[in-house]
Amino acid sequence: MSEQTQSMGYNAAMGLALTEEMRRDDSIFILGQGVATGGWFGAEKGLVAEFGLDRVWDCGISEAFEAGLAAGAAIAGMKPVINMGFGDFALIAGDEIYHKLAKWRYMHGLNVPMTAVIIFPIGTMGGAGPEHSSCTEVLGMHFPGLKVVVPSTAADAKGLMKAALREPNPVLFHSVQSLGWSKGDVPLDPEFIIPFGQAAIRREGSAMTIVTYGSMVARALEAAEILAGEGIDAEVIDLRTLVPLDWDTVLASVRKTHRGLVVHEAARTAGPGAEIAARIQEEAFFDLEAPIMRLGAKDVPLPQQVDLEQACIPSVADIAATARQLLSI
Repeated sequence: MSEQTQSMGYNAAMGLALTEEMRRDDSIFILGQGVATGGWFGAEKGLVAEFGLDRVWDCGISEAFEAGLAAGAAIAGMKPVINMGFGDFALIAGDEIYHKLAKWRYMHGLNVPMTAVIIFPIGTMGGAGPEHSSCTEVLGMHFPGLKVVVPSTAADAKGLMKAALREPNPVLFHSVQSLGWSKGDVPLDPEFIIPFGQAAIRREGSAMTIVTYGSMVARALEAAEILAGEGIDAEVIDLRTLVPLDWDTVLASVRKTHRGLVVHEAARTAGPGAEIAARIQEEAFFDLEAPIMRLGAKDVPLPQQVDLEQACIPSVADIAATARQLLSI
């Protein structure tokens, strides 16, 4: 594999993955609001110039139609990519996503691949408001049949998107709105793929394990550096995918550090951290020196005012403070 890289934005890296895979596989097409003019956040920029309007389709605001089309096209052997604009809109297409896409291979005994990628941008974006800032990734965890992806870096945005487009099951691809224009080194090798279910240990440590993903990875790493200055050595795990979830890496880390903290931007109550914490308690109870702790967004509709919005989700200081609390138990 070539090690050549290029610095680019998170959304641009998603676009590079789409471009490379559309060149490789002419069964891939893209549908969504504004995708023919580059998409709301630029991930589809330039696609229509190369692939034409036959494969890059603008669509009206009808999320149920989009997801239903994805299910039918996937069964017929096509590989649809649907950009729904915001993860909140998953609820508008709930039947088509969580029943049809998730269950039809099982219900109808379909011995065929059913590749479909639904792009759901999630999380805060500088005051987009309560109906455009939700983190809905836990829904995909609850309905078997779907894969659930949340990249935290530009390189992962590319590698995980390419894996999604080669996955025989439907994928909910949660791009992170606050990371959209963050830059990183992205491998240019067209075969650079990050397999699902393969977490990344972003920082090694021995005092505790911080399990996180998406927007909270950078904040957890910053908090870990603050803690290191206090003699607290935290390990930081980036899950990358929630379905499948790399339990082996998580459990091995917690068994080493004997403490665990789960951090995410999603609401704390019934968020992904609840399942992760419960599973660790069940499988590594006798290795723990303290209960697993969880840190998530406050259980309120997210304000549209930027400072209030940020006050509702975990900050670097919140992560560091919770880690200190965990160590004191």
